[in-house]
Amino acid sequence: MRTTLDLPAPLLQEAMRVTRQKTKTAVIITALEDLIRKNRTLGLKKYKGKIDLKIDLDKLRDRRK
Repeated sequence: MRTTLDLPAPLLQEAMRVTRQKTKTAVIITALEDLIRKNRTLGLKKYKGKIDLKIDLDKLRDRRK
């Protein structure tokens, strides 16, 4: 989908530098994927301590004592 954006050049250049992306499109896609991942993680954090998972991590990871 084509979209026209008015982005501050220094911000876009810095984003391209830190993400090591070569194109503006790639850096925008990376930013959107990271934003979605972050928000999904925040959505899961609301369940912290509310679900009792009776899991033995050692057994799950196949560790033997």
